[in-house]
Amino acid sequence: MNNLFVYCEIEDGQVADVSLELLTKGRGLANTLGCKLEAVAAGHNLEGIGAQVFPYGVDALHLFDDARLAPYTSLPHTSVLVKLFEEEKPQIALMGATSIGRDLGPRVSSALGSGLTADCTSLEIGPHEEKKENKVYENLLYQIRPAFGGNIVATIINPECRPQMATVREGVMKKEIVSADYKGEVIRHEVNKYVSDTDFVVAVIDRQMEKSKTNIKGSPIIVAGGYGVGSKENFQLLHDLAATIGGEVGASRAAVDAGYSEHERQIGQTGVTVRPKLYIACGISGQIQHIAGMQESSIIISVNNDPNAPINTIADYVITGTVEEVLPKMIKYYKKNTK
Repeated sequence: MNNLFVYCEIEDGQVADVSLELLTKGRGLANTLGCKLEAVAAGHNLEGIGAQVFPYGVDALHLFDDARLAPYTSLPHTSVLVKLFEEEKPQIALMGATSIGRDLGPRVSSALGSGLTADCTSLEIGPHEEKKENKVYENLLYQIRPAFGGNIVATIINPECRPQMATVREGVMKKEIVSADYKGEVIRHEVNKYVSDTDFVVAVIDRQMEKSKTNIKGSPIIVAGGYGVGSKENFQLLHDLAATIGGEVGASRAAVDAGYSEHERQIGQTGVTVRPKLYIACGISGQIQHIAGMQESSIIISVNNDPNAPINTIADYVITGTVEEVLPKMIKYYKKNTK
């Protein structure tokens, strides 16, 4: 009762990275609250899920194993979570801000009347004072997310309704194992007690899935370009540099909108969040929407012909010049000085 729950997304027997990131964050929040961290997995052939999630500090794993629950469809997974939450009464429930989480979260929160904050970038625990009613709430979940186009950061709280529900963007939380030997309890539920025949009115006949050709989120080096790169042809210089130093190419929204790069490479508030060891920002002005997706990079190098560009204020190193001037020299120098 009153524990912290994380819904785990599963594809081909593997727990999604965003779910493992939430388990890491959930473990920290649960420690602060002095409660247990519990995970929920619904799907088929889930025998290996425990071994994947327990190292992240999960105290209890709720398994709903049924062939009808895979692949994901809205109605049965909603029924499972709604009835489980009615039984267990968690104080906090988290899931990824993915296509599944954005579909499932609102359905569950609406059925429970709990409210939901979508697309959070940070989660914290803290108090809140309601001065008009002279009330002080302790240990509320601060649900933090960009608002008004990313121009402000809003902190949202839910003092009265439970669970406090939030979906969280992929990549904004770190994924860290607590202990390889951490052991939790596996709770197997009888699926038929949670779903009805009408929940399966929609059936998935066939799935066509194409894996992404890029791995921006997992790359330790990213060469990213903005509108200031100037053209799609100039973007080839970024690909040349990335190929030389073993990195991936990213792009700002402005560059994607201009047709310089593909949407799957977009970094920022409306793209992916990355935290590489090295981030080379080329022709990127540094609007808050882009910075939100890369500000936790270990080292940031800015290549920009505007010495006053906002990106320069967070960069570790600034190179003033155009992409056409600077990048060929970087490629030449790297090849010359690297075995």
